[in-house]
Amino acid sequence: MPLRARTRRFVECLAAGRVHADGCPAALASYREAIDELTERIETLTARRATLIANLNTAALRGSGVVRSEEKGTGAMDYLTLPADLPVPEDDGATDHLPGVQAPNLSLLDTAGRAVRLDALGPRRTVVYVYPLTGRPGTDVPEGWNSIPGARGCTPESCAFRDHFHDLLEAGAGRVYGLSSQDTDYQREVVERLGLPFDMLSDPALALADVLGLPTFEVAGMRLFKRLTLVIRAGAIEHVFYPVFPPNAHAQQVLTWLRENPL
Repeated sequence: MPLRARTRRFVECLAAGRVHADGCPAALASYREAIDELTERIETLTARRATLIANLNTAALRGSGVVRSEEKGTGAMDYLTLPADLPVPEDDGATDHLPGVQAPNLSLLDTAGRAVRLDALGPRRTVVYVYPLTGRPGTDVPEGWNSIPGARGCTPESCAFRDHFHDLLEAGAGRVYGLSSQDTDYQREVVERLGLPFDMLSDPALALADVLGLPTFEVAGMRLFKRLTLVIRAGAIEHVFYPVFPPNAHAQQVLTWLRENPL
């Protein structure tokens, strides 16, 4: 909207006898329109940034030992491949209470060093995939990890969200976050190593699990999130994916839901 048309609303508000120029609904609408325009610009820049990050990591990883998803089956060691006999998690109803619940006034640190408030993510859909623990090549996971239903597959899941990131934005997602109880420094290494075009959220105290009643499990003396995904819109939980299986196909499941449920 042209600047003259916007300022007219404030002038008309004063002419109508209002003490403050932003005291009319029409004037307040101008603020909202300006915020929406800025949000669109931010999302466009975010998508461009994601493309540059992907190009940078393609160049940086060329010749390294990291196996990208498009390089599967080349004969190199592929730590993204999931065992065929992984146990399937059962739906125990642990998230049935979540749809429609208000997102908590909880701030979590992301891998860019920013505090992200879950109840202030904006009117567009935010996809938050919650996972237990991301391993690293050459690093042992807790004993018996593969036998715990839903535990294995955090790295393939993150790579799938990376590969479908632009598709998710085009399907209506405003933001994508991964979330776990691992600290920010650990997550930042994962973001850089896997070339993720989005940030991770760290919740080492599992505060989100406590305030929302999210399902968790214990292993090797650690309390971890069970794998699930929240779709948050306008400060409320719109949809929940739980249980999540297989994790390497979950980003496609979220993408399908977004396309089948347009705003």
